[in-house]
Amino acid sequence: MSDEASVSTSLPAVVIGGGPAGLMAAEVLAAGGARVELFDAMPSVGRKFLLAGRGGLNLTHSEALPAFVSRYGARAPQVAQWLQALSPQALRDWAAALGIQTFVGSSGRVFPIDLKAAPLLRAWLHRLRERGVVFHMRQRWLGWDADGALRFASAQGARRVNASVAVLALGGASWQRLGSDGAWWPWLRERGVDVAPLRPANGGFAIAWSEHLRQRHAGAPIKPVVLRFEGCQPPFERQGEFVLSDYGIEGSLVYAASASLRDAIERDGQARLTLDLLPAFDAARVRREVAHPRGSRSLASHLKSRLGLAGAKMALLHELLAREALADPARLAAAIKALPLTVTSPRPIDEAISSAGGVRLEALDEQLMLRVMPGVFCAGEMLDWEAPTGGYLLQASMASGRVAGQGALGWIGRRP
Repeated sequence: MSDEASVSTSLPAVVIGGGPAGLMAAEVLAAGGARVELFDAMPSVGRKFLLAGRGGLNLTHSEALPAFVSRYGARAPQVAQWLQALSPQALRDWAAALGIQTFVGSSGRVFPIDLKAAPLLRAWLHRLRERGVVFHMRQRWLGWDADGALRFASAQGARRVNASVAVLALGGASWQRLGSDGAWWPWLRERGVDVAPLRPANGGFAIAWSEHLRQRHAGAPIKPVVLRFEGCQPPFERQGEFVLSDYGIEGSLVYAASASLRDAIERDGQARLTLDLLPAFDAARVRREVAHPRGSRSLASHLKSRLGLAGAKMALLHELLAREALADPARLAAAIKALPLTVTSPRPIDEAISSAGGVRLEALDEQLMLRVMPGVFCAGEMLDWEAPTGGYLLQASMASGRVAGQGALGWIGRRP
């Protein structure tokens, strides 16, 4: 489609991307009196938001703010500024104003009372439409033309939009089928924006399991267990659970360690972690119980009766230890408390829950406007930050959307 055949439009405020960050930016702009039109390549907005909420929408987390902010690692100082615009409690209050009450689960995570994402999204979209936000779906953004106009493509043809201000909230590169494909990355780089390569975050890792383990134990949870990894600063140590998959390991505990493991693999070619399979028992007790005479019983029966160790945990010991180590009580006891496991590659970015990399925060001012493109703001997962699951991803995405929306509204106010 050539530019000659395209339709040209001039708009005061454009938001590109209909995820939580984009919707929040649109809300702030509309509440400030701006005429807002939102464009998205998908047939409907919030598709990743809805899928993430199928198992219970984890809106935010209830832990104290200093601990909350620490979850963002190297980007904690910048995210802390976003949280001043939309704190975890403010996000709960915002949901309540939409008629969605929340509760704190046993893990400290915050959920809607009905655990569902769809009612919140419906109420949100209703309010946005009441405030005049116009939605354009199936409009794929293609960057800028030579004159600086935003380019879109759809089944109806090409479109050029000149906007007084634009907020980009295009997501990262995970779950491409839901619209986050990272296609924007080269267009921003061509414009001189400093962008970091997109990498998987909160994803699994590959391990070449034996066919026996894959067939018998893929899908099995390993819990409770303590995962330790010394190859980062500070060293990672946390108790939780993960899942054996046919390709390796995945699940909440693995996701919590994924950034450190991924970085170590990029640096060293692999990452070696250890698993404490029996965190409730100290090392002395494990040594004593393993060394207890077992008579004619098999090793599996012995460990099950003395330590309750069985199933997938027992399968892991057989998978990862040599026969000589299994037969040596001292070596076996040591392995139960610190079973070594080496991962060599993260799973592909499209399988990850989220992605790292994107627009470096140094390329943005405090209002999240691109320094090299005045009037263009960025928000959400397309920014170079990452966090574990547990409400931290959604909280920071929506908070950054509010900051970008406030910045865009201020930019409109400064223009003659």
